[in-house]
Amino acid sequence: MPILAEMRVILYTGKGGVGKTTVAAATAVKCAEMGLKTLVMSTDAAHSLGDSLDRELAPEPVEVAENLFGQEVNALHEMEGHWDKIHGYLAVLFNSQGVDEIIAEELATPPGMEEISSLMWIRRHSQLQEYDVLIVDCAPTGETLQLLAFPEVARWYLDRIFPLERRVMKIARPVLQPFVKIPLPADEIYQSIKELLVELESMKAILSDSKTCTVRLVLNLEKMVIKESQRAYTYLNLYDYQVDAVLVNRVLPEEVSEGYFAEWHKSQQRYAEHVEAAFSPVPILNSRLFNHEIVGLENLRELADSLFGDIDPSAILYDTKPQSLRREGEEYVLTLQLPFATKDQVELTQRDDELYVSVGPYKREISLPRVLHGQVTTAAHLESGRLAIHFGRA
Repeated sequence: MPILAEMRVILYTGKGGVGKTTVAAATAVKCAEMGLKTLVMSTDAAHSLGDSLDRELAPEPVEVAENLFGQEVNALHEMEGHWDKIHGYLAVLFNSQGVDEIIAEELATPPGMEEISSLMWIRRHSQLQEYDVLIVDCAPTGETLQLLAFPEVARWYLDRIFPLERRVMKIARPVLQPFVKIPLPADEIYQSIKELLVELESMKAILSDSKTCTVRLVLNLEKMVIKESQRAYTYLNLYDYQVDAVLVNRVLPEEVSEGYFAEWHKSQQRYAEHVEAAFSPVPILNSRLFNHEIVGLENLRELADSLFGDIDPSAILYDTKPQSLRREGEEYVLTLQLPFATKDQVELTQRDDELYVSVGPYKREISLPRVLHGQVTTAAHLESGRLAIHFGRA
């Protein structure tokens, strides 16, 4: 049995319908049978983890089998715990401006807040260290990327806007409130915001620790699915999340390579070659399309054996940091792994000791290390999926 010093965290994501939940559940079954105390947790608003395990799950961990526990997070309940006071203030604010009370209640909850609150369970389980392995069945790719990017935005507010706003409001509130028609936020609202942002920053630290946490992409051999997975891989690298495997689900076996499935089989072979070339050297794990539904522990065990074989599913299967810094003569070079990105998608902006990197619709703020303080960007080039940014004296 493998011995883990810290709880291992594995996040599964992929385009909707590729079998992400089933693969996550199968991984959990195999980890548990290896003797690791394993929790598989769904943060997807449309829960199907319990259906996959063929067990009734709850908002708290439920024992499914020896060493195996399952959890379907109640997103609404979690959001109330993290957002309740802020939500109450925003609802009153919108209502004071003539917005219908029911609509004000809806507007007071920003998109994605329920899912973000669900991910807070990762932080909680990491603090408790009650499990050897935590496997997270995340929402489909696009939603997951927005959630994983959220802590970056939160840190910016925590460092820049929050202290200033709170100081100004503490002084101005008693003077302004009698003259304005909107309720001004009380100090406890700012305290709630600060606690939320601190928790998000803590969660980001856990998720970006490549020694314990990695992301795995699940895909099928279809053009649209592969393209979305490539974009997801680029953005995950941008935000410094380690992808340690690509899992290809529902591969047609050789015995159906003729007749009705012949063209589909040929198409999958072509796309399989593309996946191998595109994601290499990240390990590619394949599972065949079964002739029966993958529901229940026995069937999940069969899928896990097809995917992993003799491989330890709890291991870190690929370990290369998406971000590195080195010195070249009088200059420093910051390198970011941005596979599949093109030059026209990438934009760079430096403001003092902060570097802003945009790739398509996603933007990341990078706090430059102390050695780069006072230095400016002198050049940048993108080659073979690596963005090299040169820094020198102004």
